[in-house]
Amino acid sequence: MKIGTIDIGTNSMRLLIADYIDSKIENRKKYVNTTRIGQGVDENGYISDEAIKRNIDALKDFSDMCREEGCRSIYCMGTSALRDSKNGQEFVKIAKQEAGIDVDIINGQEESNLGFRGVLEGIDGSKEILVIDIGGGSTEFIIGDVNGINFSKSENVGALRMTEKFLMTDPIDEYEFESMSKFIEDEISGTLEIIKEREIDKLVGIGGTITSLSAINQELEEYSMEKIHNSQVSKKEIENILQNLKKMTLNDKKNLKGLQPKRADIITAGVKILNIIMEKLEIESIYVSEYDNLEGLMCHKSKTMS
Repeated sequence: MKIGTIDIGTNSMRLLIADYIDSKIENRKKYVNTTRIGQGVDENGYISDEAIKRNIDALKDFSDMCREEGCRSIYCMGTSALRDSKNGQEFVKIAKQEAGIDVDIINGQEESNLGFRGVLEGIDGSKEILVIDIGGGSTEFIIGDVNGINFSKSENVGALRMTEKFLMTDPIDEYEFESMSKFIEDEISGTLEIIKEREIDKLVGIGGTITSLSAINQELEEYSMEKIHNSQVSKKEIENILQNLKKMTLNDKKNLKGLQPKRADIITAGVKILNIIMEKLEIESIYVSEYDNLEGLMCHKSKTMS
């Protein structure tokens, strides 16, 4: 049975279309549209009219694609920006009226659960692993194994949120960058202290920041799920990429191999979040998963429906 799952994230909207056969996901196709629903939400608490229109248009396109592909069901979740905005429910209503899609706004805990569930579809989880998902508005930390989740926390530091809050200059100003770094460290230090006490077998990363980082590291001319999935990026490689990004103008970043131009303005903040996590936890490399909360949502919904 063919299913479509949609994630309305702070920075981008993503779609997975796949066959769900005998509790397995097959023939995966993924699509992304940088729709920035979270633009300005931190500043005024509301999703702007332009952002609503942009996202409803994208939702209609994704809905059409699902129907063309013959999807039996379409499931859609909204994350950080929809959680934090005062008019998130208004967006849900418009999405139903105009795109015919039911948007379920999920909390940080549910987001973590779905992300972890997705990762387990594409990786060995026999030992305890730490999964991090650096999104546009928040970063999820999840520790668990095949038997389930043992710890999870959602922190309000994300690539778009940190960029809007701190990075105003092009190229990036050192003082702004240091202010952002200190803020991130202060925000996530409590969570990192808890994680340090656990015996983590490996660190796995999901989400646009981390898949982009792997694509940059491999200098991919064209994005490839196969080349990204289960790739590894070392702490040293991340430091080198970060130093280069800090010096680059926005225009340079837009032309960087492996990086989607629409992610160019927020990639530095996203990579810095990861850099801090790995530094503080003294972890030498990260595994990149192309299976994430979209796969998690598909498994969850399919099991509850069957």
